[in-house]
Order: sequence, then C-alpha cells, then structure tokens
Amino acid sequence: MMTSAQMRAARALLGIDQKQLAELAGVSLPTVQRMEASDGNVRGVIDTLIKVVAALDRAGIELIGDDAASQARGRGVRLKEPKT
Repeated sequence: MMTSAQMRAARALLGIDQKQLAELAGVSLPTVQRMEASDGNVRGVIDTLIKVVAALDRAGIELIGDDAASQARGRGVRLKEPKT
C-alpha cells in the first residue's frame, strides 16, 4: 500500500515532477495524476501501482508502512501522528 501523500513526498525527495515519475514507471501522466488525487491509499490497477512503487524503489525511495521499521540506511522523513 502507498498513500497519495507518500507518493507526492517521494517525488519531492527525488526532485521530480509527475511527468518524470510517469516516465520512470512506464505509465501515463493522467494515471499518476489520478493516483495522487486519491484520498488516503492510492487507488488504481494493481499492475500500475506495482510499476510506480518499483520505479520509486529503483530511484532510491523506501516506502515505510504504518508501524514498520525502516530497513535501509539514508536520510528521510516519516509522518507521525501529532501529539494531542
């Protein structure tokens, strides 16, 4: 699973736009735009989602799920729940 916020953050960390991500993943620009417009978890065809996740991985992005530890080294950011 990947959230639309993770997808946008991954692009920001890589310094690429939606068009460049689409090219890296071998999908269309409107597909990336629709995926990023999703609320919460990205919606779309599983094969397409796999292509995008694989492209981000090749580019150096590690997607970290809820309550999962990071397995790699390097700098990054993680969204945490705000303190109340």
